[in-house]
Amino acid sequence: MGKIIAIANQKGGVGKTTTSVNLAASLGALEKKVLLIDADPQANASSGLGIDVDTVELGSYQVLEHTKTAKEAIMASNAPNVDVIPAHIDLVAIEIELVDKDEREYMLKQAISDLKSEYDYILIDCAPSLGLLTLNALTASDSVIIPIQCEYFALEGLGKLLNTIKSVQKIHNQALDIEGMLLTMFDSRLRLSNQVVEEVQKHFSDMVFETIIQRNVKLGEAPSYGESIINYDVSSRGAANYLNLAKELIKKNEL
Repeated sequence: MGKIIAIANQKGGVGKTTTSVNLAASLGALEKKVLLIDADPQANASSGLGIDVDTVELGSYQVLEHTKTAKEAIMASNAPNVDVIPAHIDLVAIEIELVDKDEREYMLKQAISDLKSEYDYILIDCAPSLGLLTLNALTASDSVIIPIQCEYFALEGLGKLLNTIKSVQKIHNQALDIEGMLLTMFDSRLRLSNQVVEEVQKHFSDMVFETIIQRNVKLGEAPSYGESIINYDVSSRGAANYLNLAKELIKKNEL
């Protein structure tokens, strides 16, 4: 039975999509069967795995609308063992369209529930907001990974996200767990980076992944080639970080 994990933080630029793409590819490289659902209208996770977003006719929009099944929307990616339900700019409209629907927070959960048995991990790349799209992702998930960048405003807005997770647990999904907080964009030369790591580890101790994602030029380059870091440069530090994260996740879930 697979595990559904949302990757969420309402702040932009914290490494959500980078994590979604490269964690999916790393899990695939470790021979896990993975589905990545792109629930962000910017569709960067889709293009980051080699999908031409302009040609997408079936994706997360239709799945959330229930006009097509999730199975029909699945595409193969260029990463071994990784499938994708891509996004398209259409997805921007979904929040307005779902507003007056019954059970609007459960549309994604209903759509993907029968896929759980077909994958080891289903990852959902969330939009940088706490709107209906992210709410659908959290309601459908077993757990959530929260990327936190090692920069000045890192902890700003985290309280808001944790409150949203609490209210989802209370109202929509009692089983939702925090899989872990992931420190990203770490630069060991900067005092600030080190302070953020200390601060987060002090406040959230067991909830923080041991793996820290370091700043890495190759990680920044890979998306422009439509490739994960595993495909683009498996010998890079970025690839080593994400492979470690994947191993840590597998170990945690197989205990």
